[in-house]
Amino acid sequence: MGAPIVGQPFPFSAIVGQEEMKRAMIIAAIDPSVGGVLILGDRGTGKSTAVRSLAALLPKIPVVAGSRYNASPDAPPIPGDEVVAKAKTVMVTVPVVDLPLGATEDRVVGALDLERALARGEKAFEPGLLARANRGFLYIDEVNLLEDHLVDLLIDVAASGENVVEREGLSIRHPARFVLIGSGNPEEGELRPQLLDRFGLSVEVRTPTLLEERIEVVKRRDQFENDSDAFTAKWKSAQDKTRRHIVAARERLPNVQVTDAALRRAASLCMKLGTDGLRGELTLIRAARALAAFNGANSVGDEHLQPLAASVLRHRLRRDPLDDSGSTARVQRAVDEIFAAV
Repeated sequence: MGAPIVGQPFPFSAIVGQEEMKRAMIIAAIDPSVGGVLILGDRGTGKSTAVRSLAALLPKIPVVAGSRYNASPDAPPIPGDEVVAKAKTVMVTVPVVDLPLGATEDRVVGALDLERALARGEKAFEPGLLARANRGFLYIDEVNLLEDHLVDLLIDVAASGENVVEREGLSIRHPARFVLIGSGNPEEGELRPQLLDRFGLSVEVRTPTLLEERIEVVKRRDQFENDSDAFTAKWKSAQDKTRRHIVAARERLPNVQVTDAALRRAASLCMKLGTDGLRGELTLIRAARALAAFNGANSVGDEHLQPLAASVLRHRLRRDPLDDSGSTARVQRAVDEIFAAV
């Protein structure tokens, strides 16, 4: 009883602080079209813990038994997915797949199954990490150190929701729809702008500076490691409540209204900050709509746009050589000015 079960995640609801990170991940889970979440900050601040905790918190998903692509029973059959036509449906935990920095392209996208090719002389496809991440989360720690060829690959797949492999006489196309979660320390290198733009939300995490908060983090982690069953049971009520809110938000989302006033606020803010293109406005509106759905609101208001402005826009700003106050402070100044206007 004392030792934690291998693989049992820390309860999401028990994570101390880091409210911006938790909110961003919940929003991405409610509406994956918002885009992925980029988590930047100090080591040891619960970034990877939060990813696995959220996946375990979410409702299980229906999957065709034996599918190598986490195929939905309601979706058309995937060519090459060797499952029985009338295979039963099983409920599984939302997958979380780690993409190691040193992964080869074949391991990521998939490649020829050499064992079958040598043993039977058959050409068959061995799915990669992108197939395993379908309908789940693809997590990249130290994403700012990812090699350029993998960055290009992820940009294409993230945009299309499909993985296309053409090599060794194989031509494979399969769904690869996942929420991309990246984490890293900005002091160790910057992300390529093309990949940075693919993240819908960017959040900053810091080591707690309050004594009581640090004590609470250590206390909860120690309790979890000493008796994970008891700790998980203690937080079950809070976990169930958050799960119900996420499920309800997903159902409510299509009916949440976006008023002209909300659109004007979002567009004015992006114009004030000089963001390129319209992805800033689109993402801000989508994220605010998901937050409104989570909070039980029927329409998007300032109370949903304001708290998300920094998360959506801080990584979309051009550098200003005359302003060294940082992107978060620049966004906050613009928010104060735009939202103060009647």
